[in-house]
Amino acid sequence: MGTLTTQEVHVSTTFATLPRHYLEVCESSGRNYNPFVYEVLQLLEKEHRKTNKGFKDEITVKIAGNNRLIPVQRLTDDDFEMLIDTIKPYNDVTGLDVRYNLLTDDGMNHVAELLEEVRSLTYLNLTFNDITADGAKVIAKALHRNRTLKHLRLTGNKIGNKGGMFFATMLQINSSLEKLDLGDCDLGMQSLIAIATVLIKNQSIKGINLNRPILKSEEEASTFHMSNTLQINSTLIELHVCKHDMKDFGMQQLCEALYLNTALRYLDVSCNRITRDAMKYLGELLKRNDVLEVIDLSSNSIEDEGSMYLTEALAFYNTSLKALSIVSNNITGKGLTAFSESMKTNTTLTNIYIWGNKLDSETCVAFSNLITSGRLKKENTDVEPYEVDGCVYLAELSHGIKKHYYWTPTYGEIEGPSTDAGFAIVQSAKNL
Repeated sequence: MGTLTTQEVHVSTTFATLPRHYLEVCESSGRNYNPFVYEVLQLLEKEHRKTNKGFKDEITVKIAGNNRLIPVQRLTDDDFEMLIDTIKPYNDVTGLDVRYNLLTDDGMNHVAELLEEVRSLTYLNLTFNDITADGAKVIAKALHRNRTLKHLRLTGNKIGNKGGMFFATMLQINSSLEKLDLGDCDLGMQSLIAIATVLIKNQSIKGINLNRPILKSEEEASTFHMSNTLQINSTLIELHVCKHDMKDFGMQQLCEALYLNTALRYLDVSCNRITRDAMKYLGELLKRNDVLEVIDLSSNSIEDEGSMYLTEALAFYNTSLKALSIVSNNITGKGLTAFSESMKTNTTLTNIYIWGNKLDSETCVAFSNLITSGRLKKENTDVEPYEVDGCVYLAELSHGIKKHYYWTPTYGEIEGPSTDAGFAIVQSAKNL
């Protein structure tokens, strides 16, 4: 065993005292301690002792309410207050993950306190709690003054259009936040337009998630404004506009904007209404664009004809794209084999995901050959070949561009490039 550095000794002390300090804070406040919180802090301490390694300056305390390995008593606002009072003195804690708990707008006053007093915090995950527009206002106002938080996830909190407007205002003032996740937050058209407009001048945001807004019109105004933003913004490298009811015209606008953009590396347009016609514009873009590295087209309908536009660009022109998801796009063997053929001449595309399409025998053989030849690594795709009675078939693997966006597995690897390839290739901010 090597000698521990001063920093590692300090971190070791941190983990030895955190569980005890939590009990002391609860006792001094006259509150009952939460067994789940105490258990997590103890497990964190045991993990540290088991590995006997320093965590340097990046410690994330994960109190996820959907943990199935230990008994879970989800955090209430009172529990959250005790947790924050516990970690305040420890500068080693740089991340806090309290996803899937019972935090409400009242608890966001403690978040404001956390953002104001814990200057080491760079990552905060509040995914799927019970935060509304009032709580969003408190968080956004705290971020007017905060200069250390880099990554905030509010996924699944119903902050609505009003809450989205508070964050649009915040983005005009805050100059340190690098990634903001407002996916599944019921944003409205007004807040989408406001955020897109603010991003024209914001020079700090590198990644933003605006998935699944509540749109009451068939017009693609949000896509229009985001396209205008992309023509000017030079810092945004990751954009998620999943479930925007985007159609071919909206995709055309994005493609035309990206001719002028030299920064965006990750484009997520999954779960929209994009068809084969829009692939003409994307194919032409890929012939000239040398920046995009990840494109997620999952759950659209590009079909075989749309596939041909893409495969032509990939086979003969594009030298930047590293990962492409065409999962569930109504593509048959003709289109899928065209993708496999394009990978024989393309040397930069390393990750491709095809499950959910019509995998005929020709497709199975083509992708089996890609994998067995070493051109396509098994961890970089979502299919694995197997043989029965001399016939080749493909089985599904749990790999993808962002498999663990909403959940993490109970056993095995929690984070890894095979399941979250998009975030591994384009790292706009730490932590998922």
